[in-house]
Amino acid sequence: MLSPKSFDTIHDLFATTRRDPDASSDASSDASPQFQGDVYEQLAQLEYIYVDELTRLNVDDSDAMTNREPISLVDFFEGLAQLATMGVVEVTDIVEAVHREIILRPLGRFNEGNVTRWQRGITGRIYSTVRQVMLLVGNNLASGLQMYNNMRNPKEVQPLPINLRRLVNILNGVMGDHLINHHNPLAVSMVLYDSSLHNSSLYNRHGHLQRDALSGRIIILCHGLCMSHLSWQLSKSNNLGEQLIRSQPTSTVLYLNYNTGRRISSNGRNFSKVLQELVDNNPDITQIDLVGHSMGGLIARSALFYSKEQGFDWVKRVGNLITLGSPHHGASLERIGNFVQDRIAKLPFAGSLAKLGDLRSAGIIDLRYGSIRDADWKSLEGRGVLPADFHHPARLPLHVRTYFIAATLVETHYDSKATSLLGDGLVTIDSALGEHTGERALSVPEGHKAVFYGVSHYNLLYNERVHKKVVAWLLDNGQSELNQEGQELSSRVYSYPDDLNLMV
Repeated sequence: MLSPKSFDTIHDLFATTRRDPDASSDASSDASPQFQGDVYEQLAQLEYIYVDELTRLNVDDSDAMTNREPISLVDFFEGLAQLATMGVVEVTDIVEAVHREIILRPLGRFNEGNVTRWQRGITGRIYSTVRQVMLLVGNNLASGLQMYNNMRNPKEVQPLPINLRRLVNILNGVMGDHLINHHNPLAVSMVLYDSSLHNSSLYNRHGHLQRDALSGRIIILCHGLCMSHLSWQLSKSNNLGEQLIRSQPTSTVLYLNYNTGRRISSNGRNFSKVLQELVDNNPDITQIDLVGHSMGGLIARSALFYSKEQGFDWVKRVGNLITLGSPHHGASLERIGNFVQDRIAKLPFAGSLAKLGDLRSAGIIDLRYGSIRDADWKSLEGRGVLPADFHHPARLPLHVRTYFIAATLVETHYDSKATSLLGDGLVTIDSALGEHTGERALSVPEGHKAVFYGVSHYNLLYNERVHKKVVAWLLDNGQSELNQEGQELSSRVYSYPDDLNLMV
């Protein structure tokens, strides 16, 4: 990754006066003093960090953020210092791009040659100076905070309060891949938490990293975009993890925490490795069940897909996969956002504003069509994904019992296209149930699908009817299918706000 040359003081940035003979032709056209010309000639040779270039890179960071200790308060302030600096650089890039387009396009000179000359001219170098000074200040501030953090006694490290943790989760969801690319300490690592959060007070619970010996049946809950392991614990009374422990006291509930801004496929391969390490360290684990909300369901599917490629045997112990509102075939909101960005990019004078679309994370971009494989994005030069028609299928393992839950905001059953498209506000019913034409269709039995009316995407985490169905499926553990007693094998479940469950 490109990195700026280091300077000890601001004075060092402007102290060099050696002139580059190769760049003299364009510099001479600028009516500027000798000293100023020398400064800009030197600045032109620096290796700048252009955020818009970095964010277009398809970075494979599977091993980048694993098993790191939770973010501390000092990490938080250090990360904010870096983030503020990169924010100024990002805004400077966008402002310069708009400025350049407004000046050059009316003159008919908005082309590659004139853009290159712009960068070497006086105006382009002024923007470059702003970038470099901000990087210098930000890096020095972040380095000072990091040094202070290293000098502190480990016992004095303070965990983040709940509200700041939520802010960090949102930042990771929106720009988590940017945080990793710039080695920002705000980037969340992928870890498993145990069930100790249930024994802590409601407003001071953080949970502990999973380190104790495990055996028997393990149930892992995977959160969605911009959330964390704490998202399952909003309240003691309406808590899926707590209900699973009460219904199956011999089982262990674990919570996955991960950076939701990374590529889904990168998180999937990373999750697969985490599960293999869990099984290697705890050979007495007999069964693993995966429950994922929204993006969490796609991460679980991606891990199942890559386990075979990685040669891991943890997948043989997986019994059930349950997804809650997961966009298996994409989320409408990301498609709309991409459509708007594409149209803005084609407008004169406003095309440079399309750079704002690059601020959203690669994880969000993957939600456009539910991409869970590297092949859906690695062949591209930019940060996008292949169109839906060119997506690579990722079939479900045959031995895993898979259950899909969808939700819709309407409270009464309407068998209409509008109801399906509305869905839970973010994901359509068809997408959440894995229904599609051709080889991308996820062949899940009708009895393993459930539609909950009057439930939003977010409330799938806390809805009591949803909890009862998840608990029932996990308690059954495939027994009704083995005994040929379950009528729901051929009937989809519909649930309504009046707590009446109908099988139609």
